[in-house]
Amino acid sequence: MAGDSRVLMDHNMEIGVTPAQVKKLPKHLREAQISTERTHLISDPARKPRQRYVQKDGKCNVHHGNVQETYRYLSDLFTTLVDLRWRLSLFIFTLVYIVNWLFFGFLWWLIALIRGDLVHGDEEDWTPCVENLNSFVSAFLFSIETETTIGYGYRVITEKCPEGIILLLVQAILGSIVNAMMVGCMFVKISQPKNRAETLMFSHKAVISVRDNKMCLMFRVGDLRNSHIVEASIRAKLIRSQQTKEGEFIPLNQTDINIGFDTGDDRLFLVSPLIISHEINEKSPFWSMSLAQMEKEEFEIVVILEGMVEATGMTCQARSSYLDTEVLWGYRFTPVLSLEKGFYEVDYNNFHDVYETNTPTCSAKEMAAKFRDEPLLPQLSLLSPTEPKTQTFDPLDRLSKPDPLNQDEDKEDRESGGDRGETNGSAAALEELPLADGLPD
Repeated sequence: MAGDSRVLMDHNMEIGVTPAQVKKLPKHLREAQISTERTHLISDPARKPRQRYVQKDGKCNVHHGNVQETYRYLSDLFTTLVDLRWRLSLFIFTLVYIVNWLFFGFLWWLIALIRGDLVHGDEEDWTPCVENLNSFVSAFLFSIETETTIGYGYRVITEKCPEGIILLLVQAILGSIVNAMMVGCMFVKISQPKNRAETLMFSHKAVISVRDNKMCLMFRVGDLRNSHIVEASIRAKLIRSQQTKEGEFIPLNQTDINIGFDTGDDRLFLVSPLIISHEINEKSPFWSMSLAQMEKEEFEIVVILEGMVEATGMTCQARSSYLDTEVLWGYRFTPVLSLEKGFYEVDYNNFHDVYETNTPTCSAKEMAAKFRDEPLLPQLSLLSPTEPKTQTFDPLDRLSKPDPLNQDEDKEDRESGGDRGETNGSAAALEELPLADGLPD
């Protein structure tokens, strides 16, 4: 019986019949299910990946095409050679020396050819311009020996060749210029502080949460080396296309993001990882953006960290960026600094970690308006787990209905004169503040 079932199943598989126990799921069940839970990630799962303006490693994703005035690169030849890739730099370095040696070798061979040294060089009574120079190869070797000052002693210029003496001076001067330029390019290229930026870290994500009753955009930076970045400063740019009121479309418009320029917080003492905070206030481009509105926006935040390398004194710049999909709403960074015995320890395993926190989904503008209308509610929620009843006093009611218990004291104050005028004025101002039950004295 079992054998018959197995034969029947094999026969069905051969003719393409689906076994009865294997049912094809409906289309809506076969498709990937999208979670209906509210997420704090400012992104749409169905949104296509966008092109970055600045890569995470700091490279600018911009290519210059159709440049007609290419002569401008030659006007700054030194910078052009320094900016080339290593393979091209090494190729040009080798090519310049070989061409230089071949050129002067050809001139030495040409002098020997014109003077007849190649024909009469073997004669005893003949004085050549360069002794033992009888072919182009020997002229090329003499050119290398002259420019590199090797001086084997086998080939030597004679005093009866004025044109050779002049060529020797020209080759010595031009050779020194070529050496200075090429060695200088290689030295500057090797000592460039670009590799120093590899040990400067930026957090993978940026977060938005509340700090001191203010909505803030935050990201974290850190330095892995013990040699510090001197005079470190940081700035941020918002890259977003916009359209003006006149209808002009501005692609990739750059807007400054204030991260402490007016207060000096942008100047960093980068000994341990720091959380850079941007307060979302009236001047912030995120002032009117709520969670729902920011999910529809497409932008990129470019952060730039600059400073001098302590070991070399050269300026170093590290860059990174955060797309709108890399900004987490309602999160904070996990602490990485701990106090050990005699020192502070940084745990870089938690450098990129974040944790969720309660954050309103409204915009910073709406949250500030709520705080202005209800200034005591955040304090009351922190003082007691249950909502205490608030009691507010209208200053107009206090003025219209004086307290009978304080009438005698007010009378004595009026009789005492103006000595206590300032104190009474301060007390009156304090009485006009709104009060609530459960607040500490």
